[in-house]
Amino acid sequence: MIREIILYILFLKRKISSLLPNRGGVTYNGFAVIFPFRGSKIDIGSGTVINSGFFSNLLGLYQRVIIVARNGGKISIGKNCGISGSTIYSMCSIDIGDSTLIGANCKIVDNDFHPLDASKRARNAPEDIGKRPIKIGARCFIGMNCIILKGSTLGENCIVGAGSIVSGTFPPNVIIAGNPAKIIKTLPEK
Repeated sequence: MIREIILYILFLKRKISSLLPNRGGVTYNGFAVIFPFRGSKIDIGSGTVINSGFFSNLLGLYQRVIIVARNGGKISIGKNCGISGSTIYSMCSIDIGDSTLIGANCKIVDNDFHPLDASKRARNAPEDIGKRPIKIGARCFIGMNCIILKGSTLGENCIVGAGSIVSGTFPPNVIIAGNPAKIIKTLPEK
């Protein structure tokens, strides 16, 4: 209990000092949970809008925006992005390009959270957790309720259909959808 109270106080201290409205050119609509643990890093580009309030996205947000980097994780969100009620959680590396839009209630996670081996789960050591970087190119659109799993790469201008589960590498200028996500259309290059 004391540990949780201390973490909450540290969170509030960082939140108040670094996430004032429009600080660094980032707009926060509602209260977002953005927390880099010690030894981890989060960078958010100017012009980005983070929609975390109930009325900030009328598709219906199930949660506030949660952006967490821990165990050495690094999150880089480009300029002029939009994020609505989604979770971005890194223990490795998540890189999101400029002008990418992340729809309501998405999850972008570069790790397994727990070891897959049952004997290692009991000790739950960070080094036993599977991790691989995620790279999302510029000008992508990720539809609502999508899950992007560790090791995934989306080329520039990709569109991810609502409710898709992404695991793999996809080239630029494609529409992907499904579980697992597959290319359903190639877009003309601009």
